[in-house]
Amino acid sequence: MNGNLRLPAAILGVSLALGIAAAGAMVAQALYEARTAQRYVTVRGLAERVVPADTAIWPVVFTVTSDELGEVQRQVESNYRTIREFLAARGFDAEEMSTIVARVTDLQAQMPGQQTRPGSRYLGEAALTLRTPRVDAMRLAMQASGELVSAGIVLVRSWEYQPQYLFTGLDAIKPDMIAVATRDARSAAQQFAADSGSRVGSIRNAQQGYFSISDRDPFSPEFKTVRVVTTVEYFLVD
Repeated sequence: MNGNLRLPAAILGVSLALGIAAAGAMVAQALYEARTAQRYVTVRGLAERVVPADTAIWPVVFTVTSDELGEVQRQVESNYRTIREFLAARGFDAEEMSTIVARVTDLQAQMPGQQTRPGSRYLGEAALTLRTPRVDAMRLAMQASGELVSAGIVLVRSWEYQPQYLFTGLDAIKPDMIAVATRDARSAAQQFAADSGSRVGSIRNAQQGYFSISDRDPFSPEFKTVRVVTTVEYFLVD
């Protein structure tokens, strides 16, 4: 080969070799990154907290009977006054009380051809509802409701109007509970990584679960269990 052509040819060969090597390195790096990107673990983190209810609702349900509609209404209003006085004596404000429109049933119309007992043709059901943040005070009032019975009020247990206990302070505890759930998820990921000879890398994806609020148990609805589960994907690195 002509001496004048050897040098350019050598330079070209070296350049091609370097290019091929660089390309190979880039491909190798891309394959490594692709394999690394596929190495991740999905774990869930749990956070639970028991909190006291901060709002209580007590529908004081009662019934009255009479053969006259006007008398039914009079008894309902009289019972409302008695219940209000009972609650006011225990420190509850009038703004915490509300009434539900009485529901009146004509028993004679429901039983054509049959006579109802004297004084019981019309059955009225009504309720005065107490809604208060004083949960413990309401529970004490419920325990003393026998005083209303002694005053002549026929209290009834209604499946439609049950006492309720609510927790409305979720926003205040959300950030801390999410942090606890996230730490729990990372702890699970670290255990998995240790078992597989890897290390936990950065977060690939994270999803905050729904918060749920339920009674702690059937016998103490005034305490609530707040629960959240987070789902987190972590990269695994060597």
